[in-house]
Amino acid sequence: MTETIYCRIDNSIAWITLNRPESLNALNRELLQRLSSVLDDLRHQDAVKAVILTGSGDKAFSAGADINYLSQASPLEVRDMARLAISVNNKIETLGKIVVAAINGYALGGGLEMAESCMLRVAVEQARLGHPEVRIGAIAGWGGTTRLPRLVGRGYAAEMLLTGKQITAGEALQKGLVNAVVAPQALYPETERLVREILASSPVAVRLTWEALHRGMNVSLEESALLGADYFGLAASTEDFREGTIAFLGKKKPSFNGR
Repeated sequence: MTETIYCRIDNSIAWITLNRPESLNALNRELLQRLSSVLDDLRHQDAVKAVILTGSGDKAFSAGADINYLSQASPLEVRDMARLAISVNNKIETLGKIVVAAINGYALGGGLEMAESCMLRVAVEQARLGHPEVRIGAIAGWGGTTRLPRLVGRGYAAEMLLTGKQITAGEALQKGLVNAVVAPQALYPETERLVREILASSPVAVRLTWEALHRGMNVSLEESALLGADYFGLAASTEDFREGTIAFLGKKKPSFNGR
């Protein structure tokens, strides 16, 4: 049986590849369950500092949920699959490590929802992104109605979700849905460069910054600001904070140890 997920670890970065190229890396239960297991394993590997998530081949990151399965599934089975996908996307978002999507082609429906759960997204020039669910009588029920408005704003999210249109990588960059657009041959080098730029900072500060941002989106403005102050205080208790501030005052490059 062909593996639905490939995972390799190279110099502190785990590269996860969705591997169903014959179906444009469509997401089925087997793939989602395997990805969930891989994420659980990586969470506890201290040597792994970051994850880059991409798709097999040069056509698609993922074209979304496996429509062949959905067309035959009962409503309860559809709901259960959606809950599995939401669980996987939540694991991506709260992994405690840097997670970046390298979008190598189409990112549609559930595939885009998975990319939206990553910290950052880098896309190739020919990538097409969209939520076409309404065009088959469905909705973006794997987190798209929640995460997309937080990335691009309610108005543009509504336009994408209600029309089901696909947008270019350039349009996605303008709207803040992706962070960079590159030539195909530059996708993986540029994604790794971005990851290693983040890894050059304090691992503790990076993790706390992401948690403050992620959690702060779900509370009031005042509560979010106070949450940031709490995390700032927590960061100040770390060895990295002392190292960073002393190095700054001494005009030296800090050497962070992640504690």
